[in-house]
Amino acid sequence: MNKTLHIRGGKPLNGRVRLAGAKNAASKMMIASLLTDDEVVLDNCPQIEEISITAEICSAVGAHVRREGDRLVLHTPHITSTTVSGLSRKNRLSILALAPLLHRAHEAEVPTVGGDAIGPRPVNFHLQALEQMGATIAHHEHGYRASAPHGLTGAAITLAYPSVMATETVILAGVLAAGRTLIRNAATEPEIVDLVKLLQNMGAIIEFGANRTITIDGVKKLHGTTYRILPDRLEAASWANVALATNGQIEVEGARQDEMISFLNTVRRIGGDYLVGDGAITFRRANSGLHGIELETDTYPGFATDYQQPTVVVLTQAEGLSVVHETVYEDRFGYTEDLRRMGADIGIFTKCLGELPCRFRNHSEPHSAVIKGPTPLHATTIEIPDIRAGMAQVIAALVAEGESKLTGTHHLERGYGQAFWDKLRAIGADFDLR
Repeated sequence: MNKTLHIRGGKPLNGRVRLAGAKNAASKMMIASLLTDDEVVLDNCPQIEEISITAEICSAVGAHVRREGDRLVLHTPHITSTTVSGLSRKNRLSILALAPLLHRAHEAEVPTVGGDAIGPRPVNFHLQALEQMGATIAHHEHGYRASAPHGLTGAAITLAYPSVMATETVILAGVLAAGRTLIRNAATEPEIVDLVKLLQNMGAIIEFGANRTITIDGVKKLHGTTYRILPDRLEAASWANVALATNGQIEVEGARQDEMISFLNTVRRIGGDYLVGDGAITFRRANSGLHGIELETDTYPGFATDYQQPTVVVLTQAEGLSVVHETVYEDRFGYTEDLRRMGADIGIFTKCLGELPCRFRNHSEPHSAVIKGPTPLHATTIEIPDIRAGMAQVIAALVAEGESKLTGTHHLERGYGQAFWDKLRAIGADFDLR
């Protein structure tokens, strides 16, 4: 979709929205379906572009994919091609197809990764782990070619950083590998736990241990299953921030406290409030108003990097100084240039303005921000660069007086789906697409 989003902001937004299934779980489960020749059924599957692209990856190697409303049915009786090709766009998920293809066909070829422009996402963690498990991998101009003629073997894998997708690669490799696989310094995000639960239902043996360890005992074969994907906690935080930034009240149906504890604590620290109800969480400001805080992103159970951008918009409306230290991605403050043009007082720094250990310490990456508020925001024209920055820019436009014009709206549909527009209308947003 190439339409321009026209938002007329400056009023509190109130209403109810219903969460979709978590995109960061659904897409990985689709790749996991390639591990079996049985049918895998995923309920509560979001209808977003990323799911369509993942379906292209699966179909390219032999999967039959069909959608029935919020249900997605995947069946890969045979691997018909070991090369992932013909995709409509590059996507970082293609790297995850290596492990299933090595199990099913002993060879694989995938294109170089793509995805949002939020800094490099190196695949060396993935490739090194697969090589430790017996794969031979070569990098060529357009992608990666891997082979494992004798299959994969379990190994002790220590990740240099608890990368979500690298952890998922090792899990997908370990479930059918010969012997035991141990992952040290693993990511433990709720979406990974959901993937593990799906794989357990398919016959895998996977156990979480202390200190970020995951142990996998390889099995001979996995079978099909039906599984319901957890609600999207990142979407939930987006709508929560809409409520806080506009001084409204939004009930988020499907939001679950279990996966959002760090975010909910931050809501309270900022001066927001929430009420956990039956199958929903309602967000609004507290009577004391918003105030500045110190905030650091981190791997789960810390404050998620995908919470950061929408929350920064809220901090522009908070009294006093806020400091935000981004420790997950080194280049995720580009959207603040647009916020400054709208009137926000934000400074970006290369120093680590926080206490958490950070990979970017003493580097030149702009990964800390200081926000002074509250500042009135005024309308402007914005080019959306990626999903979460796009949501932050939408929230800023909803706060701003006047009419903002946002292009690049396909990023919003990629992350939130066509239903995004209906949800905006449901909370009273004044906008149109033309």
